[in-house]
Amino acid sequence: MSDLVLWGATTSRTIRAHWALHELGLPYRCEPILPRTGETKTERFTAIAPRQKIPALVDGDFVVSESAAIVAYLSAAYGTPKTALVPTGARERARYDEWAYFVMTELDATSLYIVRRHLGLPEIYGAAPIAVESALAYFQLQIRSVAATLNDGRAWLMGDRFTGADILMTTCLTWATGLEQPLGDSLVRYRDRATARPAHAAAVAANDPAFWRQSP
Repeated sequence: MSDLVLWGATTSRTIRAHWALHELGLPYRCEPILPRTGETKTERFTAIAPRQKIPALVDGDFVVSESAAIVAYLSAAYGTPKTALVPTGARERARYDEWAYFVMTELDATSLYIVRRHLGLPEIYGAAPIAVESALAYFQLQIRSVAATLNDGRAWLMGDRFTGADILMTTCLTWATGLEQPLGDSLVRYRDRATARPAHAAAVAANDPAFWRQSP
């Protein structure tokens, strides 16, 4: 295994990569650069990630960005039958992809990040209260299907086994909790199961720049 280096910290998207690394028990080093500080625009990072976005994972001569893609890559490259975070069977993988794309497009980009832009960063993107209200309403509409899925008693999105889709989903639910969005009992129980995992606690610690910048 090459030396794994993860660029990025502090965000809901970077924690996904940290979490996957810890679920798989992989040693790695972090360059804890932050968004909107100028750190993503340096020549050094731009050479690694031309889109200037975090997280980005470096594995030897290979670089992959986008949090969902990092989770999938780590599982494919380093997962075992016992630890893999992404299923390999055709139908199981299709179901996994369905969940992953749903989280990344409908919950993250279309809902929560709209709120992040126009409520949390109005000095950059402009205040847009109607857009924020609509985004939160859309989030509530979309998570109804998640709650309905979990109401059959399954522990995780894919059934009895925790996968990368649960990493993606849980970070969005935690994000929504910070926005004081109601989740309902089944989603709260699901979120709490996921955040009780030891790898999640390790990822939360690793997502703090101070964890990597403290003196040896």
